[in-house]
Amino acid sequence: MEKLLAILRETLNEQMLRATVSGRRHGEIADKIKLRPVKLRGELCFQGTVSDGKREFHTNYHKEELLKQLQAWLLEDYKQLQMDTTQESVQALVNRKGKATIRRTKMLVKRQAAVASHNRKKEYVLKEGTVVPFLVDLGVMTQDGKIVHARYDKFRQINRFLEFIEDILPELERGRELTLIDFGCGKSYLTFAMYYYLKILQGYDIRVIGLDLKEDVIEHCNELAKKYGYEKLEFLVGDIASYEGVDRVDMVVTLHACDTATDYALQKAVEWGAGVILSVPCCQHELNGQMHSELMQPVIKYGLIKERMAALLTDAFRADVLENCGYRVQVLEFIDMEHTPKNILIRAVKKHGRSGDNKELRSQEMKRCMEVWGVDPLLQRLLSK
Repeated sequence: MEKLLAILRETLNEQMLRATVSGRRHGEIADKIKLRPVKLRGELCFQGTVSDGKREFHTNYHKEELLKQLQAWLLEDYKQLQMDTTQESVQALVNRKGKATIRRTKMLVKRQAAVASHNRKKEYVLKEGTVVPFLVDLGVMTQDGKIVHARYDKFRQINRFLEFIEDILPELERGRELTLIDFGCGKSYLTFAMYYYLKILQGYDIRVIGLDLKEDVIEHCNELAKKYGYEKLEFLVGDIASYEGVDRVDMVVTLHACDTATDYALQKAVEWGAGVILSVPCCQHELNGQMHSELMQPVIKYGLIKERMAALLTDAFRADVLENCGYRVQVLEFIDMEHTPKNILIRAVKKHGRSGDNKELRSQEMKRCMEVWGVDPLLQRLLSK
């Protein structure tokens, strides 16, 4: 921990661009804390931002205050730190005993620093005013970099998705080609965004495959990828359950794959040993047809309540199954409910080393819970074979 604090003392200056503290150790805190340098009455300070999903809350720190706060956060509440400066990226993982594993990566091209004023608009990963070609062709942005008013929700959704990827950058290796697959990519707004962010902005060596059943959509996406010169971005016509085109995958994305298509995508991800899984499920019908429980009958006798409970249980059991397969799992709000009811994102990051000695206990607890509800989820059946 002392080495990490020394690095932070060195890098907390005007050359710092941003930092994120994440990987919470318990459930009574924000999912993550974002930090950035700001000028307050001409003095360099650092602003911490947390969100409850609808509002943002800000706290300003002087350097010594922030160093003490970072030490407390990383020893008690969080386990991961990602910091970007104009010259390098610093990634740290801190265990419960305070031992820090640190990785520092020099930037090939020095980035421009710009300390913000105290009051500002929300800063997005893809910035308004900077022309992004695929956003122009997809109708989200104008030729001069302005966001089309009617597509602002889509712009926010794309940036929200990239924030989830930003949080897991320490899990993605540099120095080798990484393979990423997007199952059910559709029009591929987020597939293009993922490639642009990781390849163009972050400099990762990646190969991205988008998979969907709609031939005309796949053809159009391939034309766009060729137009932008995205050599390692390809789109294929194919089914999630039967796809066998690769042997190793580093990250699997499945957004709005309908009903049990999500389960087949998660099965593939686990069998490949994917280091990162990002899944936004859709249309969870399977358990609604199975669910029967005398104990819960006063609740599930109402059709609408039963349908919503079944959808939540489906995703909860998916998260539990992934945990039992050796992943750290979070269930997060993807986008505000006012924009879409499909707002749950399951983010799973593969644990390094042993997955723990309580796997059997977790399995028994999960089995008892399934028996209470009278359900047998597909993902559990797929991965227990």
